[in-house]
Amino acid sequence: MYKVVADSSSEIDEAFVKTYPVDIVPFKLYIDGKEYVDDSALDVDAFVEEMVQSKDTPKTACPSPNEFLEHIKGMAEEVYMVTISSKLSGTYNSAVLAKKLYEDEHVGDKFIHVFDSKGASASETLVTKKIHDLKNLNLAPEVLVEKVEQYIKEMQVYFISESLENLIKNGRISKWKGLLASTLRIMPIMGANENGEIVLYEKVRNTNKAYQRLIDMVHDEIVKSGKKIVAITHVGNYDRAQQIKDELSKIKDIEEIINIKCAGLSSLYADKKGVIVAF
Repeated sequence: MYKVVADSSSEIDEAFVKTYPVDIVPFKLYIDGKEYVDDSALDVDAFVEEMVQSKDTPKTACPSPNEFLEHIKGMAEEVYMVTISSKLSGTYNSAVLAKKLYEDEHVGDKFIHVFDSKGASASETLVTKKIHDLKNLNLAPEVLVEKVEQYIKEMQVYFISESLENLIKNGRISKWKGLLASTLRIMPIMGANENGEIVLYEKVRNTNKAYQRLIDMVHDEIVKSGKKIVAITHVGNYDRAQQIKDELSKIKDIEEIINIKCAGLSSLYADKKGVIVAF
């Protein structure tokens, strides 16, 4: 018996979790001093609207070690935890500490591993799916970990945020670069590098051209790499997410494209109309 645990940067919906069960450990989100718990009860659309109206910098608090610890306990003999990139949050360290706290008191009781997804949102969704897929092959825990770590190493993540405001407020990109991009109507195509840090890949003028360029980039990388599974997540931007899905569906070897609306944390950072693609 095994269990998959992830923080709330891992996007799931009802259909996904029926096939790939995952326990979500939520972030806390703060707007104008008001606390929101990033769980299934959060009204994400209302949260995004309040975030857009706020002049303050939205804040986040990662799950504590004790919150992860509660999900380690129980009957599962193997526990696999997936976190947002350790370069973006202290969540990975919280999960690692929870693992140590449990193992200090229950030596040899169960196999526990924490995966640093080196990404967020769609990439975490793919990692949780990959764990289940490999468990269905009855792999030994150590072999599964090796294969998932390699999967993470080879994963690529791109995203477009139609609003750079929160990335500027939270210091993910410089204020000067963000204002320059907005003034020149430049739409940056960003993503995660091999270390799990946010980097700029390309700058494109015009929203339509930016999305088409994103599609072209992902298409070329998928054809080159032979990858078969794609995850798309979005912040209330169904039409653009569907546009990307429709175009990528034309690649003959694609087996599955997951398309899920972002929860609270990813909505906070990707901001209104943000779209993330991982493969």
